[in-house]
Amino acid sequence: MPTTLKTANSGLDLQPESIMSSGYPLAFRFRQGTARSPLLVQENGRDVLVTEARQLAKFGKEGIVHEGQAGSVWRLTTDEGKHFGADDVAPFPLGFFNAGLIGDLTRRMLAIARARGITVDDLEIDLDNPYWMQGSFVRGDAHGNADPTAIDLRIRSSASAGEIRQLVAEAIKASPAMHGLRTPLDSTFAIYVNGRRRIVTTMNASTAPDAADPFRTYATPPAPLAGSDEFDDIILKTGETRDGEVMRYPSGSEKKLVRHVVGNARLTDPAGIVESESALDMPGVSFFRFKTDERRDIEQGPSGLAFTSAAIAFCYMTQIARFIEHQKLGIRGVRIVQYAPYSLTGSIADGTWTGTQEPVDTHLFLSGDESDETHERLMKTGATICFLHASLRAANEPIVSIALNGEKI
Repeated sequence: MPTTLKTANSGLDLQPESIMSSGYPLAFRFRQGTARSPLLVQENGRDVLVTEARQLAKFGKEGIVHEGQAGSVWRLTTDEGKHFGADDVAPFPLGFFNAGLIGDLTRRMLAIARARGITVDDLEIDLDNPYWMQGSFVRGDAHGNADPTAIDLRIRSSASAGEIRQLVAEAIKASPAMHGLRTPLDSTFAIYVNGRRRIVTTMNASTAPDAADPFRTYATPPAPLAGSDEFDDIILKTGETRDGEVMRYPSGSEKKLVRHVVGNARLTDPAGIVESESALDMPGVSFFRFKTDERRDIEQGPSGLAFTSAAIAFCYMTQIARFIEHQKLGIRGVRIVQYAPYSLTGSIADGTWTGTQEPVDTHLFLSGDESDETHERLMKTGATICFLHASLRAANEPIVSIALNGEKI
């Protein structure tokens, strides 16, 4: 992440490049881990996924996601669609979240199935996340909300209906990503303005030590790891779009402005390779395909937890960028270091296996000419509008339907 010309008040003149200017794939392995996280090998334990993200041109963003203390590090990119006036070259943040939820749920289902001797011959999942916004970016009173996730599973297996229902229920309980939907989490925040950490006065303040500014952590843009064995299509723009003409997303609404993010996925390898497609329910928007690797012994792609963790940071940054745009604030160079802790406890054998997501700790770095109060207002408003922080704040039990061998159970 290159630094550029010095300025008197910020220390950096932050002129971001575009997603495509590097010529790199939309996602790749940046660093090989020395050991996989216990969260990803069906062991009990706690680990923290760290996302270091920076704003690129327009609504583009780059995230460097560490899969735990010793795990691999992945570079992911995100963009918004043309309804935001963005370039539409990489998946939108909420698409990452859908794909990540599906991936992590699938990981837990396969682990439990292996332990119970249940064979899953085929698995398809539709996942619908409804979000809604009300208020105005211009007035500064917009707020985002999340409604319960709808999950439709279609399974082919010789197991009984009772066994499959139990398998799905226990997998939802064991998924740390699903726990984040089901349990309200009180996230914490830190803010750094023009290179100096400021006191947070209107939000839950982080007690963590200072994080390293991503612009200084990476002297040059992260490049693909030479000789790395990973999927060459971790993220793919399919070329498919919804029917209709793209409409500009409004800056506010007095009524509930509801948007569904619809994803569908299939288990393409019974060991745990999951392919998901996701798009907004808006005319003219693009479809993107994601691939997560939920296998125990092989690692050729990021996990579902990596996607959900990155998505939270990405969505928050989108709302910050929109608020800066609508309020015409003299703030630039948005970057984030986000800590997302997860844990697994209990036993697969006796049905007590439980996944937990702890509150997300977000460190926001900004450069600008506004007052400290304005910078913190931006930080708070971004979290209020962010759909995924709304998901973390809420307690939304997923609505689940299951079909076994073509029959609803």
